Amino acid sequence: MRERSEGRGRLRAAILCAALVLTGVAHSAMDTSSPADTGKGFVPPAAQARLSSLGFHAAVADYYWLMAVEFIGSRFIVENEDALRAGELIDLVTTLDPWVGHPYRFAAMWLTESAEAVVASNRLLRRAIAYHPNDWRNRHYLGFNYFYYLGENLKAARVIEAAIQLPGAPRYLAGLVGKLRTDEDGLETTAAFLHQLVEVTEDEYAKASYLQAVDEVDTERRARLLDKARDVYRKQHGRDITSVRDLVEGPRSVLRELPPPHPFQDGLEWIIDPETGQIVSSFYGARYAPYLKEHRREKRERWRVEARAWES
Repeated sequence: MRERSEGRGRLRAAILCAALVLTGVAHSAMDTSSPADTGKGFVPPAAQARLSSLGFHAAVADYYWLMAVEFIGSRFIVENEDALRAGELIDLVTTLDPWVGHPYRFAAMWLTESAEAVVASNRLLRRAIAYHPNDWRNRHYLGFNYFYYLGENLKAARVIEAAIQLPGAPRYLAGLVGKLRTDEDGLETTAAFLHQLVEVTEDEYAKASYLQAVDEVDTERRARLLDKARDVYRKQHGRDITSVRDLVEGPRSVLRELPPPHPFQDGLEWIIDPETGQIVSSFYGARYAPYLKEHRREKRERWRVEARAWES
């Protein structure tokens, strides 16, 4: 009798072990990631979300807003597909509760990886302008998108010009409109936009990125001063410099001192790029001229055409 009982006990244990093993195998084959991890299939149609919210549109909008922040925050690198998925969430959020503020500008910061993304960003910013007509910041972001990503300077000027008289709008906007209409290579316009984006951006990661770009623009300004000094040196000496130090050394130097190669970093120097012959900061190793480089011009032109197709 005892042997039979022990046999049944061993059988139960074997069945339990087998069940545990099968459960483990099944679990390992399952996709246990959350929708926010995968970014797939978790954005319902706005009409469906409105119906299921039972009138609590703002509360449901808050839920999807937190989901969008979590989704972007979980990415080490935000790819275009990720940004578009986040844009769908923000579109849902702002459809449910169009009077929100920050989600619009959140979308403007992240929807920048393709022409399709920029068009989605612009659509959200136009909605922001419709529901927040007195907030100049939304026009500022929309103007930046037109200028920086699509090369639509006149569109950018018109958008920003409408913000000049809005409450709290900075005085520099009027000058920015002028730069958009006259600045040939975009450096000063870029600098003006970036400085203001640093002031108004609420996302610290985006602000850090803008500050890095400001540093690069400042370095480019200094490099252009050295270019002018180099031209003077050539005229005076009948030859080119062999080192950037030539500009400040010798009895016929053209500068008293060289400007810093970076606004904040020490231990750097100005060098002559052996491939291009340009004066560059050793920190960057290249010049900042996004609108003079052929590949950048081609990209902007391509995005402009694609954006018009997406908008039509």
